[in-house]
Amino acid sequence: MDELKPDWLKIKYHREETGDGIEKILRKLSLHTVCEEANCPNIGECFNRKTATFMILGRHCTRNCTFCNVKKEIPQPLDLKEPVHIAEAVKKWQLKYVVITSVTRDDLQDGGAGHFAEVIKAVKDADTEVLVEVLIPDFQEDNDALFKVVKAGPDVINHNVETVPRLYTEVRPMASYERSLKVLKNVKTMDDKILTKSGIILGLGEEHDEIIDVFNDLRKSNCDFITIGQYLSPSRQHHPVMKYYHPDRFEEYKKLAIEAGFKGAMSGPLVRSSYHADKMFKKSETAK
Repeated sequence: MDELKPDWLKIKYHREETGDGIEKILRKLSLHTVCEEANCPNIGECFNRKTATFMILGRHCTRNCTFCNVKKEIPQPLDLKEPVHIAEAVKKWQLKYVVITSVTRDDLQDGGAGHFAEVIKAVKDADTEVLVEVLIPDFQEDNDALFKVVKAGPDVINHNVETVPRLYTEVRPMASYERSLKVLKNVKTMDDKILTKSGIILGLGEEHDEIIDVFNDLRKSNCDFITIGQYLSPSRQHHPVMKYYHPDRFEEYKKLAIEAGFKGAMSGPLVRSSYHADKMFKKSETAK
């Protein structure tokens, strides 16, 4: 359906000097961003705002989700200098809100949870005022692994359900909808001061009632924030786009999400998990 892509999804990509500066720092410190690996449509805007989502645990994923552009190859060894390098990049950019995500590493005993914790600690040690959001995998429902991340003290823990349960066998065959809900619920059980977040992408073949059911299921799991965005197929080898939603529909879903009880909702065709994450967090803090 790329030939039929509506005007509101056609982005004029541009890169200013600030964006190039970010790329130079990333390469110098051997760091990766999900912005680049996942072909995020907002990369130009975010790099020019000096914001990026760090992707840790290598560039190769052990899962086979059909919507994702991250490489599915043999995983690389962990970079033990990565926590220090991310903390250094945060200081160079003078960031006050940092988002850290990863590939899924089912090959590691703790799924990489300990490495997540080391990155969080390194960033917090470098600047105690920095706010840290992590977008984590499900750790195969290993609560000891999850607790490593929780104990490290991030301000927000995000774990995406991505789509409605009916489509999991097509879109996320190695994942579990119920398991993802448990991850979010267990974070709150371990530390109810940590804010939780999840996201869903539309256009994979879901129905309206199924979307609302996801909202309600997330709220039952005490999820605080939600992101809602349009699915854009990375290639013809990936899951096809089944529907393009008009921006007005995204506004409707944002309203419905708030009515469902979320503290914050970011909804739009180009919204992704970490898009303007700092703004949603600060807005919720101001509302207290």
